[in-house]
Amino acid sequence: MKAMVILPSWKADDIYPSKLAKSAISYQHPLGLLYIATCIQEAGHEVRLVDGAFWTQSEVLDQVRSFAPDFVGLSANASMWKKACQTAIDIKEIDASIHVSAAGPYPTAVGEECLDQCEQLDSVVIGEGEETVPELCERIENNAGLEGIAGVAFRGDGGGIVANEPRPLIEDLDSIPIPRRELLGDFDKYESPPGSYKQKPIAICMTTRGCKARCIYCFQMKGERRVRYRSVENVIKEVAELVNHYGFREIRFLDETFTADRERAMEIVKRFQEEKLDFSWYISSRVNTVDYEMLQEFRKAGCWAVLFGAESGVQKNLNTMRKGITLDQTRAAVKAAKKAGLKVYTPFIIGIPGETYEEALQTIDFAIELGPHYANFHSMTPFPGTELYERIDEYGTMSTDTDDYTFEGAAFVPYTMTRGQIEELRTIGFRKFYSRPRFIVRRLLNVRSWYDFKTVMKGATSFFWLWVKRDSLKVDHPTKTSTKAG
Repeated sequence: MKAMVILPSWKADDIYPSKLAKSAISYQHPLGLLYIATCIQEAGHEVRLVDGAFWTQSEVLDQVRSFAPDFVGLSANASMWKKACQTAIDIKEIDASIHVSAAGPYPTAVGEECLDQCEQLDSVVIGEGEETVPELCERIENNAGLEGIAGVAFRGDGGGIVANEPRPLIEDLDSIPIPRRELLGDFDKYESPPGSYKQKPIAICMTTRGCKARCIYCFQMKGERRVRYRSVENVIKEVAELVNHYGFREIRFLDETFTADRERAMEIVKRFQEEKLDFSWYISSRVNTVDYEMLQEFRKAGCWAVLFGAESGVQKNLNTMRKGITLDQTRAAVKAAKKAGLKVYTPFIIGIPGETYEEALQTIDFAIELGPHYANFHSMTPFPGTELYERIDEYGTMSTDTDDYTFEGAAFVPYTMTRGQIEELRTIGFRKFYSRPRFIVRRLLNVRSWYDFKTVMKGATSFFWLWVKRDSLKVDHPTKTSTKAG
């Protein structure tokens, strides 16, 4: 059979104000969709992946017409949900016989409710889809019923919604095929923001799934707070394929915490060197899982940057989020990373439950004290399936418009702030951090290439609009607020 997997069409200014979009947006490989497409192909079906970041809605639908799939899988998080629903409607108008399913973070979080919210969907995949979707395709190909497929909810013959039993998480991650990047097409179209990479093209890779932390704003499937690991050998096999076969020059590891297991992380890095894998790489980590010795070894093996989720400069607010770190641990980790020669990225959150305007200013001052190479100031977002979302009445008000569910949209407003204050504080944060003479001089002195120059100029353009347009970080959506999204 013929299967198509689609990331619905979107454009940068759906998330960022148009004046900032060009220099702020990141076009990354849709890794989850790529895993699913690879598993469908592995099962013997013809598959096409359509990444809507590069196509208009009309062009996406033209591809549906030309490919004529029997099955379409739509990927959606909360902010993409309305676009996924519209795509399902449009596909059914092309050919009502196409089985249209949805998967991803949002369907996993709300489950069979998706079928109530979008009548054109025939099924939803809840949880990891690498085993579920090929089984779903097989049933569709054989005109068989969908009863008994773990992890699927669907419309029964009488129109009622049937929710099958949940599918257990995949314990043996090595059993999942390595994603076939050729399904992406041209790699060069995947651009990243200025300063966020060293070399191109850039690949995305994950060596683990899950996280042991208990942060109230992070979604974990089935509420499980644990890490599942790929074997070191399996990781090295994929990295070698990315570098030697596909020709990627940089890899961004998307693990929640690359250093969750210190011994394993050190072994992976050792193998990079032993296999003489020539590439630059970037990780995300937690400040309480790193030390100078580790980061120094990472640097020797090609790592050039690390992201630490600093989140707040007020311990009370870190505790509220159950972040499980201290301010001193953040200071020590940033210091160790800079000493090891790594670039440091530290995102912060504005609008934490119980946070006051003055405390948010303390967070901005803390960012300046730390002196990372880059900082970001996000809005707190209550994604469905998180504790923040489930207990929203205790924390504040929440937008009912899923378009707001980005880190830029102020979907959540704590009782201690207003939406306008969150937008204002984010602007203050960016202005204060990036207008420091020390930062500007350091950026200019570090210009060594045409790429460096372009990076500085794009950043300067964004900074210009932050100053001349007071509401440059405001994202306008027709928003209603409620203590619980319906």
